[in-house]
Amino acid sequence: MSVIEGKFVWFELFTRDPKKAQGFYGEVVGWKVTPMPMGDTTYEMMSAGDKPIGGYAAADRNAAPHWTSYLAVADLDAAMGRVKAEGGKVLGAVETVPAVGRMVRVADPTGGSFHLFQPASASEPDAPPAPGTFHWNELHTPDPARAVGFYTRALGYRVKEMDMGPVGTYHVLEQGGAPRAGVMKAQGDTPTMWLPYVAVDDADAASARATRAGGKVVTPPEDIPDIGRFAILADREGAVFAIIRPA
Repeated sequence: MSVIEGKFVWFELFTRDPKKAQGFYGEVVGWKVTPMPMGDTTYEMMSAGDKPIGGYAAADRNAAPHWTSYLAVADLDAAMGRVKAEGGKVLGAVETVPAVGRMVRVADPTGGSFHLFQPASASEPDAPPAPGTFHWNELHTPDPARAVGFYTRALGYRVKEMDMGPVGTYHVLEQGGAPRAGVMKAQGDTPTMWLPYVAVDDADAASARATRAGGKVVTPPEDIPDIGRFAILADREGAVFAIIRPA
């Protein structure tokens, strides 16, 4: 079985009101809801067209609504060992979902949390971004150098640096010759977090839909030369995500 290591393969929204969140994201980025029975419960997945790309989960009442992402690894136990050896933390017990895979929540030394995920089946090959699919994942951290050191040593990424002017150096994490994620210095009072990007046909129109649906535009649409036009948004409960019309 072939696993594309270093690829973020699943995204999950922790929200206090999954039904309202589903309505918001359906309006803003066009996601449909696909139910997946899991014993006595049903896991509701977000789908771009007919393709499941993530899921909705109920957030603890004491926790702020947020996104989390799942990073594919071939050997979960070995990856957990490297995370701990390089100063990261394992934040919970390993979970096993039959026919899906094994997973565990971890954090890098700067506080960025995500899940390691050992899938039960082969990874899907990379495909061009389609509207509504996740296009990118980006770590905002107060200490990019420490974070980059962790991700290169613990998870095998190579790094390519880009000068982004006023926001400083942007670090592109690559594995297997493909760019997989970015690392940048958190601006202002932005907390350490992974920021998922959703591909859209029109970043300005999607930003306007987010406002009409009760969300907020955190960073208005702007162009990144040769990359695309992006904006950072917050949903009705404050969970932050980004949209991008790829160049």
